[in-house]
Amino acid sequence: MSEVKKIATRQSYGEALVELGKEHDDLVVLDADLAEATKTAIFRKEFPERHIDCGIQESDMVGIAAGLASCGKVPFCSSFAMFAAGRAYEQVRNSVGYPHLNVKIGATHAGISVGEDGATHQCLEDLALMRVIPGMVVINPADDVEAKAAVKAAYEYEGPVYLRFGRLAVPVINDRPDYKFEIGKGYVVKEGADVTIIATGLEVSAANDAAELLAKDGISAEIVNIHTIKPIDKELVIKEAEKTGKVVTVEEHSVIGGLGSAVCEVLSENHPLPVKRIGVYDRFGESGPAVELLHKYKLDGEGIAEQVKEYLKG
Repeated sequence: MSEVKKIATRQSYGEALVELGKEHDDLVVLDADLAEATKTAIFRKEFPERHIDCGIQESDMVGIAAGLASCGKVPFCSSFAMFAAGRAYEQVRNSVGYPHLNVKIGATHAGISVGEDGATHQCLEDLALMRVIPGMVVINPADDVEAKAAVKAAYEYEGPVYLRFGRLAVPVINDRPDYKFEIGKGYVVKEGADVTIIATGLEVSAANDAAELLAKDGISAEIVNIHTIKPIDKELVIKEAEKTGKVVTVEEHSVIGGLGSAVCEVLSENHPLPVKRIGVYDRFGESGPAVELLHKYKLDGEGIAEQVKEYLKG
């Protein structure tokens, strides 16, 4: 059996920026003293004149990006999710969201998989914070292929976009000729009949692992990738609820305000049914190896399968 290729989506972000930079002179990248970690240093090496290091001033960085966008540039401002969505929230809301400027926010090191950096840096609230800003597109890609496609789509989209990337290297699952990325459109990863597991980000791969474990117990799980949290693919969510009648959401984020909440909002208005939300339950993270933390918080294949079986028992 061939070894599974794993790539961190932050690496994909940096590489995608370089490819876009070769094609578009109006693309500018900003960072806040974290270029080596966010991987925008890859872009800086190729296009030093179009990379702006703002220092440890995330709010200022977003303001500069807003100014650049107002002058016709397409800025991608980058930092850890905790700082891009947290520290700079007011500027994202008022300087980017309110005037609906063409600013892209590349937020890396999101979720519990940040690992050893601990609770202060493990942003579990960013999807909720960004989703509530009017007109903000929110994307959480599952792997290298999807991350690169999302960066390209974000550039082509006219308006503010929040892109969520991870520190941990994750399996490449979309490396196939027929893969197509479209903002606002999810897709079925694996067909199933008994329960639908709707996942986002690195949890899509974990949901696949869970499906294999569930199959051993005679449970057929359908896996759905919702990479765009906003605008969410309402049609697909409703279709899945109608098909299996059992819906589970999985995210490396608080169960409050993220994918689980978005799915529940759609179903409560269109096809009401009990939904099991899997994620982090109203608590902060902690320091530790990323893989071990995902296991502890039951966000790996084993933990997801266990929670799905409990849900199906009713």
